[in-house]
Amino acid sequence: MICLECQGQFSQWRQQARWLLSHQVDPCEVSWNGEREVDLFSAPHGLPPEPGPFQSRIPQALPALLEAAAQYLGDQRWSLLYEVLWRVTHGDRTAMLAGDVAGSELHRRIKQVSREAHHLHAFLRFVERPGADEGPAFVAWHEPAHDILERAAEHFVGRMGRQRWLIATPRDGVYFDGSELHYQRPCPPAWRELAQGQGDATHALWRAYYAHTFNPARVNPAIMQGHMPARFWKLLPEGDLIPRLVVQARHGKQRDGQAAAVAVRPGKAITGPGSPREKVPTS
Repeated sequence: MICLECQGQFSQWRQQARWLLSHQVDPCEVSWNGEREVDLFSAPHGLPPEPGPFQSRIPQALPALLEAAAQYLGDQRWSLLYEVLWRVTHGDRTAMLAGDVAGSELHRRIKQVSREAHHLHAFLRFVERPGADEGPAFVAWHEPAHDILERAAEHFVGRMGRQRWLIATPRDGVYFDGSELHYQRPCPPAWRELAQGQGDATHALWRAYYAHTFNPARVNPAIMQGHMPARFWKLLPEGDLIPRLVVQARHGKQRDGQAAAVAVRPGKAITGPGSPREKVPTS
């Protein structure tokens, strides 16, 4: 069994995969990061010292698919990629297709990665550091489920202009100095401390706005968590308000359509199929 470590980097895995292919190493004979158990009767070893004679050609679309799927964190993260690569280089291009077992898993992972990148763009909250003459003027802490930061952070280069900003996660971090994006893996402790220890006056304003615009008559917890998973709530200024607002909606506010002040107004209740009762003033 060949046991390899790629440090969570696709570029390093790609070089290792090329070397393995040149020696015609079967996918069942290689393991990355301990993904597979080593046979008790065979000693683990690394890559051969010299490249092998086998040369392969792959479809132009395959590297992009493999790189996107490599951001997925889960079982057989790297072994699946090599299995698909092995089969394609040996004439079985169905491994790239969603109708194949391995191809289906490959495309499922790509969709999960794309969804996680969307979550980063939608739920990241930058905090301003007033008077920061050096270092980032805006910082943010995020906890993605997959390794999407390096590629997904490019979205903010165009959105933030020339501002200096920093995004830190438990695994890695990015810093934009106004002209260039710097990626670090693992995330430097100083970046983590900076991103997690910040707060600004806009948080209180946003929390007040969110609480007053929350519509209990339209709340649907299942759909809400489908669009905004509960694991992100702790990272948002309004996150700790959401459970309380949902409970209030279930215990009265949803019945009256809006805040408690609406329920006490004089008038009659109008009901309809699928609609909450609404007080209509009599004058």
